[in-house]
Formats: sequence, C-alpha cells, structure tokens
Amino acid sequence: MNTENRAFRYWLLAAALLTFLSLMMGYGMRFESGAQGCPDFPTCYGQFKIPLESAARIEMAHRLLAALSGIITIGLMVWTWIRGKNSGLKWTLTGAAILFTAQLFWGMGLSGTIQVEWLAVVHLAAALTTMGLLTVSATVSFLSRSTARIISLWYRSRLVRLSAGAAAILFLLMLSGVLVARLGAASACAGFPFCNGSFPASLPAWLAFGHRALTLLAGILVAVLYLHAHRAYRHQPLILTAAAGLMVLLGGQALIGALKIQRNFPLDLVIVHAAINAAVWVVLMVLVTAAIWFGHSGAEEKQIIHPQISRKERLKAYLMLNKPIIVALLLVTTYAGMVVGGKAVPSLGLTFWTLLGGALAAGGSSALNQYIDRQIDSAMQRTSRRPIPAGILTPAEALAYGFAACLAAFFILTGFVNLLAAMLAVAGMVYYVLIYSIWLKHLTVQNIVIGGGAGAIPPLVGWAAATGSLNVPSLFLFALVFMWTPPHFWALALVRARDYARAGVPMLPVVRGEKETRTQIFIYTLELVGLTLLMPVFKVAGSVFLISAVILGLWLIYTAWQVVRLPGNKVAWRMYRYSSMYLAFIFLALVVDVLV
Repeated sequence: MNTENRAFRYWLLAAALLTFLSLMMGYGMRFESGAQGCPDFPTCYGQFKIPLESAARIEMAHRLLAALSGIITIGLMVWTWIRGKNSGLKWTLTGAAILFTAQLFWGMGLSGTIQVEWLAVVHLAAALTTMGLLTVSATVSFLSRSTARIISLWYRSRLVRLSAGAAAILFLLMLSGVLVARLGAASACAGFPFCNGSFPASLPAWLAFGHRALTLLAGILVAVLYLHAHRAYRHQPLILTAAAGLMVLLGGQALIGALKIQRNFPLDLVIVHAAINAAVWVVLMVLVTAAIWFGHSGAEEKQIIHPQISRKERLKAYLMLNKPIIVALLLVTTYAGMVVGGKAVPSLGLTFWTLLGGALAAGGSSALNQYIDRQIDSAMQRTSRRPIPAGILTPAEALAYGFAACLAAFFILTGFVNLLAAMLAVAGMVYYVLIYSIWLKHLTVQNIVIGGGAGAIPPLVGWAAATGSLNVPSLFLFALVFMWTPPHFWALALVRARDYARAGVPMLPVVRGEKETRTQIFIYTLELVGLTLLMPVFKVAGSVFLISAVILGLWLIYTAWQVVRLPGNKVAWRMYRYSSMYLAFIFLALVVDVLV
C-alpha cells in the first residue's frame, strides 16, 4: 500500500471516529429531556469562550467534533475527485459532505426553534446517514471486489436483504427513540416491558410502547440475520463478527435502556446507552458493506458445505477458546479483590454478575488472542490442538465469539455491577488483545513483563465491584499478579523454548538463553515474595496473611532455586505448576485474613 492510500484511510477513519463521538454526544445530551446546553448557535449564550455549565460544555464539544469531522470529510471528498479515486468512495463521501452542510443548518434550527421535536428527528436522520456513509467509505477503503458482482448480489443474496432490512428497522427505531425522549413519552410508560403493568392509555405512552415493540422486532430480525450468517458465512470473519457484535450490541442496548428507565436515568447509563446507539449503527453499516462485498447468491449459499463435526465437539472447542483453567485462576483473584476491598463477603447477586462478567471478559480476550495467534499456534506443539489449528472452529467463529463475549462482559458489568468495574474490564481486554497479543508479544523480550499488567487487572475489577472506587491498597493486588506473571510464564517458556523459537516469538529463553531465564525466574520470585511480606506493613493484610505469605513464599523460593540449580525441563515445569497454585493460595489467604 502506498503512502497516499494509507494516509487516505487514516483520515477517513479519523472522520468516522469524530462523527461517532459527535453522534454519541448528540444522543446523550440533545435527545434526553432537559439536556439542551446552549440556546444559540454558533456561540453559547452569546460567547465563544468555554462555558461553565457541564451541559453547555458537552454541547460545545458536540459542535466542535462535528465541525472537525465535517472539515475532514469535505477535504476527503475533494481529494477523491481530484485523485480519481474509486467511484463508490466519491459518491459516498460527497453524500456525507452534503449531509454535513445540511446538518449545520438543522443544528442551528435546534437552538430555539418551536418545532424542535421534528427538527431533532431530521437532524438525527441526517447524522445517522452521514455516519453510515463514512462507515461504508472506511470499510470499502479496506476492501476490493468486482462492482458488477456487487450490483448483481443486491437482489439475489439473502444476507444482503436481511442486513438491509435490519438497517431500515434500526433506523426507524433510533428515530422513534428521539421522539420518545423529546416528547417525554418515557415517563408516560413507566415500568418494563409494559406501561405500569398494562397496555398504554395515552398517545405518548403508545409511542414509548411502540418504541419497545420496534426494539423487539429489530432483535428478532438481527437474531435471524446472525443465524443465517453463522450457517452460510462461517469462514468470513468480517460478516460473522459484525453479525455477532450487532446481536450482542442490540441486546445490550435493550438491557441498558430498560435499566436506565428503572433507575430514573442515571448519568452513567445515559452515556453508555448513547454510545451503544452509535455503535449499533456503525457495526450495522460494516455488516451491510461486508454483505454486499462478500455475500453469495441464494443458490451459492445453499451449496456451502461445512465439515461434519459433532455438536458436543464444537461446544467443547468453544469452551477451550476461553482457556478455562486460566479464567478460573483469574476469577479467584477477582473474588479476592471483592472480599478484600469490601472487607466482607459480597452478596450473592453481586458475586454472580461480577464473576460472570469477568469470565466473559477473560474468555473473550482469550478467544481473540487465539484468533490473532492462529498461525503461531499451528506451528507450536503445545498449541497445535487448539480449536482453530485443529480445524474444529474457523478463525471467523473464534473472532466472532471473542468480540461478542467481550461486549457482553461490558454490558453485564455496567448494568449489574458498576461502570468503573466495566471500564477496568475493558482496559484489561484492550491491554491483553491489542497491547500484548498484537504488539508486545512479537516486539520485545520484555513482552511478558509489560504484558503482565493485563492479568493483574481482574483483582481491581473485583475491588471496584465491591467498593465503586480504587485506592492505594488495591494497587498491591495489581502488583502481586504483575510480579507473579514473569516467573510463571518464563518457566513455561523454558519447557517450550523450541516452540517459541520456531514460531518467531522473542521469549526470554529464545533471545537471552536458558541460564539468564533461570536467573530471572529466581530474582522475580524473590521480589514477588518480598512484596507479599510488605502488604501487612502497609495494613493491606493482617497476621493470617503474613504467616501464609511466609510459608507459601518459602515454598515458591525453594522451587525457583531448584530451577536455577538443576538442569532440564522437569523442574521448570514444576515451577510453572506450583506458581499457579501459589497465586490461588496467596489470594485465598487474603480472603481468609479478611474474614477471620
């Protein structure tokens, strides 16, 4: 790819991202009752300086993001016409630029016009269409396919028809949501799913109830769309992942929307609901584009044959995508964080939702990691039997599951725990998938050291779930897992050094040799045990934990010392297994220390 095309894509993605943020802010403040920030345009209360009121600041930020996006979009449109780019890109960007200009005037009209309800609907319709055109343009810039085939598929592909139908229904759903918010219809239909336990009794109540019914219809259509994509497009990552993501996003939108009503519109759920609305539309536009580009005709879809693999074997493969043993260990640290942070046994409901969200976050991240490492896994003896290299699941299925599980984890933690715990889980997923799996793992010999931060976040999630905040003592739990990670995984790397060398992964034994690795295992083990002995000094734990830390620490130090003194893989493998047990026991000691 030449530099010009790369720059074009980056600018196009920037325009789409800015439009997404602007759309999200528009949802969050303009279409919620009482959220009108600035009564005039383009100034705010007659001034250009930053206003003091939070609603007015959000309004000005919304305008600024929209303006930046519009300027970039117009510039890209001019570029495509001058450089003779793809005709599809020319017209989609031209349409986006025209709609941006129209939105500018409609946005002015929203500041003080009498018929703001209807103008808000028109403004949102234009914003959604602009976002859709930019998303399609960004997706097209990464794809290539025969235009003639694209046009011929429009009427012959069931996937195209289903995705286009979903786009139409969701477009109406989002517009009806604006009317519900602007007219205050939600208050006329209290409760969920019915209005005050019965059918609506007024026009606003019927509007709110109709919005919910439209949500149900959209959910059914999206579920049918996903099932069709999974049956006919199991080998197409973009289609299957977008379909799975759309289904989970729509479910999350319904969940957060219902909780938002029940809890009297708390700010955190209002913001999340606004973000989901924008995300649903973006993912849907990606799906529509992918369906047109990669879709098959009805006859071709019927001819697709998948390998005959039993349902039991496939379910087991999906379980293995989660790396259940690792997930179980992470959940131990999460629960310990809840107990230590809350200084008591958490309620059954909080425990269930926190651990379920944590399991989905860790499992989804593991699935995404296996998708990213599928070539490496096939080259390594230890991982060659994983679901993707073994051919039980396609890469697209792993990617779709991982993406959907991570989204579901966020919605569960946001809806039933708190937003801080959800954002920490997102940080852990991004850390593991993007920073470690894609970047650090192949970049530096310190990959495990820096990447250990991903596995150290679950106890913070537990702490935040129990307390709603973080403090200095919680960082000791993070540091404990962070310091435990290098000796644990370097012990495994010693055993599988040839595998890592064959796969081209710069693990410590491959780059600096076996002797240096054994020495570093011992050094990090001493530092880990030293950290645990400091925790009672800083009042993070008490005497029960101190005694446990001394006993467990001596056991782990002795095992690490054997790794230094004795050659061969047997003692390294023992260190790998013992360090796993050590982490579980040391966090169990923390729980016992709090409760006794």
